[in-house]
Amino acid sequence: MASAFVNGRVLLAEGFRNDVAVVVESGRIAAIVPAADVPANAVRHDLAGQMLVPGFVDTQVNGGGGVLFNDAPTLDGIAAIGAAHRRFGTTGFLPTLISDDMSVVRRAVAAVDAAIEAGVPGVLGIHIEGPFLNLDRRGIHLPEKIRRIDEESLGVLTSLKRGRTLVTLAPEQTSPEIIARLVDAGVIIAAGHSNATYEQAIAAMRAGLTGITHLFNAMSPLTSRAPGLVGATLEQDALVAGIIVDGHHVSPVTLKLALRCKPVQSLMLVTDAMPSVGSSASEFTLQGRRILVQGGTCTDADGTLAGSNLDMASAVRNAVAMLGAPLEAAVAMASHSPAAFLRLGSDHGRIAPGYSADLVALDDSLHVTGTWIAGIGDRDAEPAMPSAASA
Repeated sequence: MASAFVNGRVLLAEGFRNDVAVVVESGRIAAIVPAADVPANAVRHDLAGQMLVPGFVDTQVNGGGGVLFNDAPTLDGIAAIGAAHRRFGTTGFLPTLISDDMSVVRRAVAAVDAAIEAGVPGVLGIHIEGPFLNLDRRGIHLPEKIRRIDEESLGVLTSLKRGRTLVTLAPEQTSPEIIARLVDAGVIIAAGHSNATYEQAIAAMRAGLTGITHLFNAMSPLTSRAPGLVGATLEQDALVAGIIVDGHHVSPVTLKLALRCKPVQSLMLVTDAMPSVGSSASEFTLQGRRILVQGGTCTDADGTLAGSNLDMASAVRNAVAMLGAPLEAAVAMASHSPAAFLRLGSDHGRIAPGYSADLVALDDSLHVTGTWIAGIGDRDAEPAMPSAASA
């Protein structure tokens, strides 16, 4: 049976419209029609004047709802993480595994395959962040987990049967030939936790590198005579950069400069979320280390940032409040930019006929009041908990 979203401000390609309705059939957007032309047999969702925007796509989700993917690389673990983030408007996500033993990576890939096959809502693939990183830029990643890519690793990284595989690596720790092999096998490559020079970054891009993991964090900076990975990212529109807009990882001033350098489609909001998102826990354990959640941050005993306590709805609010981004641009960075980066831009991230009916209702304060994945709603879920990372 068809359903229709009515009486709302709908974000379309040309901007917000308050004179249209969104008709959904079989999990997809069937049509955008004048408000007066809603099919008589459609079940109506009255938005009561609220905004309807595309569902958010998060390419970096370490955990949520008290669950860490590294600790629970299982179908149930993925489902719990997805349910926690759905309350904040995330309708598509990549469970993200930080540097670990290859046996854990294998289990994580198998779990994502099983989750997609089982139809767990929102799972689009997997993000394997390490262990192929630079020790000097490892951040919270355990040094004993860092390693080089070998033939065994290549087999694991290319083993996902369903969905997208995103791998974060340090380009200087491998070769353009290895990057090209991964890309040819369908893997999406991002640079991160890296000391790459500008020249190494460009060589990796020519081999198929398309992404940058948490721009400015854990990477070679832009300096007067050495542009580094940051300089390559700001120069090259073809590189799509994830940004963590929580007011802690990167100065808003620095992120404003990135917005001036790169088009909206080359930037995507990410959370880098930890188990604390969607949970009231004030601490959690990360690979044997106690992580404290306070003041909107997640840090170990030395003060090293360990992911974030950020959700996607807060990231959108922060992009507007901290960076001065128009709401339309903030939503695009949370929806179509990451979807396109994952090569899913013709199916996710927009409200348009033929697209998956992944939708989010927002009130005037930009808090989530309803989420639909493939047209299936979650309005009866408990209210989303305010995030400490909110503006």
